[in-house]
Amino acid sequence: MKQTYLSTQTFWRVTAALLICIALAFGVMPLDPLTVGGGLMVLATAPFPVTAQLSAVAIAYRNPKLIADDVLPRVPVPDQSFKYLSYPKGTFFTVPDTKVGRKSAPGQVEMSATESTDSTVDHALDDAVPNADIQAAESQPNLPNPLMKSTEFVTDLLELAREKRTADLVFAAANYAAGNKSTLSGTSQWSHTSSDPITAIMDALDAMIVRANVLVIGRAAFTKLSMHAKICKAIFGNNTDAGIVQRQQLAALFELDEVLVGEGWINTAKKGQAATMVRVWGKHAVLAYRNKNADTQRGTTFGLTAQWGGRIAGSQYDKNIGMRGGEIVRVGESVKELLAANDLAYMFEDAVA
Repeated sequence: MKQTYLSTQTFWRVTAALLICIALAFGVMPLDPLTVGGGLMVLATAPFPVTAQLSAVAIAYRNPKLIADDVLPRVPVPDQSFKYLSYPKGTFFTVPDTKVGRKSAPGQVEMSATESTDSTVDHALDDAVPNADIQAAESQPNLPNPLMKSTEFVTDLLELAREKRTADLVFAAANYAAGNKSTLSGTSQWSHTSSDPITAIMDALDAMIVRANVLVIGRAAFTKLSMHAKICKAIFGNNTDAGIVQRQQLAALFELDEVLVGEGWINTAKKGQAATMVRVWGKHAVLAYRNKNADTQRGTTFGLTAQWGGRIAGSQYDKNIGMRGGEIVRVGESVKELLAANDLAYMFEDAVA
């Protein structure tokens, strides 16, 4: 009888394949097989597992009081490192020669643009869910799924962090040229009865090279603006100088598509100290031109958010959570907030006292 011997290389291939089959049979796949030089199979640590069910919760969940996605709409990019184009101010306002001869070719559109390179940034948070909570929910169907509740909780915090980044970017006076901003003080602030917010806003709109179609404003500033006597008279008429104007009415008054009011709060105190609650969007306001059809290559818009891939969520067992172990829930996304054309906006710093 002829004997057959396995080579060392074949032996390790067969062994790795058996290990993978065993893992799959038990419904787990903690390791990823990788092929290295010579065809030898080795085992490497797998990436954090992404769960379709939890990812769906993270994607669908939305805090309606946060406005970052409306102020700087998300635009997909093909890779973490991406390029975007910035066009000179006069590019879309220069009148071309459109005449064409009987046999000549039409003039070709040429647009000069500055190409910039940037990268999305990974943002993620973890939350520990003890096995005791998971087992309790499994035994009592009326209890909510703790992994899904954890996903919602973490997603809310992730969105709050994005709200803060967006507000800091949009309401940074240094991001605007001198002709595209003004600092209000004293009687010019909209919280003062002698101020004239209608004239201030209309003058800013008329001075913009592309008229703004949205007003981004913090709740504290919006409350004073919506109750201002001159605003009430302009909307309610009949010399009615008291009342509360709705954001849709304010948008119609200034011929805007939308008034976006930042409602969020954050705690600025250090860990362990008493909470110090402040408004995310402060007391400022920005008039901006928002083009939802613009992306990193075409279209002009005040700002956008480059997003690589979608928001992901998953869970992974951790033996160090409590006595019985538990699951680490992770939610994350890769994004970068950008002001693509800050000359398409006008900022009122300290709009109210």
